[in-house]
Amino acid sequence: MPVGMPAADLPPPAPRSRPSSPSLPPPTSAPVVHGATAAGFVPPMIPEVPTLMNLAPEPGPGTSADPGAFYFLSGRPELPTAVPSVPGFEHRSVPRLSPVSPEQFGGERFYFLDGGGRNEVPDLPLDPHPAFDVHAVRRDFPILSERVNGRPLIWFDNGATTQKPQSVIDRLAYFYAHENSNIHRAAHELAARSTDAYESARDTVARFIGAGSSDEIVFVRGSTEAINLVAQSWGRANIGAGDEIVISHLEHHANIVPWQQLAAEKDAVLRVIPVDEDGQIVLSEYQKLVNDRTKLVAVTQVSNALGTITPIRSVIEMAHAAGALALVDGAQSVPHAPVDVTELDADFLVFSGHKVFGPTGIGVLYGKSAVLESMPPWQGGGNMIADVTLEGARFQDPPNRFEAGTGNIADAVGLGAALDYVQRIGMPTIARYEHDLLIHATRGLRTVPGLRIVGTAPDKASVLSFVLDGYEPVEVGTALNEEGIAVRAGHHCAQPILRRYGLEGTVRASLAFYNTRDEIDVLVAALTRLAENAGR
Repeated sequence: MPVGMPAADLPPPAPRSRPSSPSLPPPTSAPVVHGATAAGFVPPMIPEVPTLMNLAPEPGPGTSADPGAFYFLSGRPELPTAVPSVPGFEHRSVPRLSPVSPEQFGGERFYFLDGGGRNEVPDLPLDPHPAFDVHAVRRDFPILSERVNGRPLIWFDNGATTQKPQSVIDRLAYFYAHENSNIHRAAHELAARSTDAYESARDTVARFIGAGSSDEIVFVRGSTEAINLVAQSWGRANIGAGDEIVISHLEHHANIVPWQQLAAEKDAVLRVIPVDEDGQIVLSEYQKLVNDRTKLVAVTQVSNALGTITPIRSVIEMAHAAGALALVDGAQSVPHAPVDVTELDADFLVFSGHKVFGPTGIGVLYGKSAVLESMPPWQGGGNMIADVTLEGARFQDPPNRFEAGTGNIADAVGLGAALDYVQRIGMPTIARYEHDLLIHATRGLRTVPGLRIVGTAPDKASVLSFVLDGYEPVEVGTALNEEGIAVRAGHHCAQPILRRYGLEGTVRASLAFYNTRDEIDVLVAALTRLAENAGR
């Protein structure tokens, strides 16, 4: 898939012994069957790759080359339009954009071309991939100017949540100032504005992930609720005693616990695809697990704990060959690379808005139309009914059938603005830039004495999980916070995969397109100082 990182052309670190995994009972009464673990894997070599983005010399973290320039705002110095040639991409001049006033804003766009008014569509085509300038991008994110403990904030906790561009913040404010109303239920002007904004966001999501129809997009609170919806609706209707559900050892708790609960309720069997020493799932063992009793395969596309990119197309194809449906957890993949559900042939895909530079409390369940239409509602109430009598109810077609009550309207609109923002940059551009950052960070971390990277699969997204000799992960996280560096320390809601390596926690640095090499260098220097002080 487009996101990923072939491993760095560096000698592997000296081997260290790993503590054995603790013996723990299964957390559910449902049967759990693990495949065999492949052995004999050698840590990969990461080949040298050319720098993909020849950026101007970078100022220090939290500073900017030109404090007056923004990525998508006009009235500022114009950005250069020429960029180095990158195979597969064409870059053209970028029309200047100006902030929209309330009088100009028609509820469909946030930024307009200069001179554009309400309901006017400019004749000039917008370049979907303007010249990438990380420092201009950073100025679109106001929180990146914050200081922590007197130092510039370095945000390496993107796997937990991403920061928000000004366009998203302003879009939320505009909604509450000019459009706020409940949707679908009134003839007045604000209801029409609110409904249009909400359904426009649904259209944006459908385009963003390559869905065949907006009716295949269900708004939920996040990936966790989306998976629970599938388990409680599709799962309860289709899983019976003796049926099997397959997950992988890499999964986030949100893609484990709902299936454990369903398996226990239905007397079904939960099977687990093993991973090798590098953190990649073992397809040959997966092939042995799927059979005519398999009803669903639910696998992450990118591991939140290790950064592993799974061979998700093969996973889906093998599920379908066995007659099973396939659910893809895209929480960590959708923010970092192009994802096309039609190309993947996924039956379900889930992702969270707050991990793709949108608001918290909003997420997406994609489901094939035929599958969604076969599913019963999982919650009852207003907005999802066609007719109600005291004797019974008829329900609306998807997606409304699954959106009972007043939804998170404003944040759905904010998610649409976030997707518009990243699409202007271009998901392939984001993937390439983050790939370059990941290689730079991998090389840097390997120079730190006593540091071991956990998860060395040949294909990785922008996540680096590690442990440092002489320190517990939380001690490293606390020390880095003193330097203004935000990382995640703990089990990352993925305890089974960390215990696969005999660990209860790691330090996780997760990158995004607004991070810089200079920030990575600050992290490496801080970790080196910690390593030198270990045991003192």
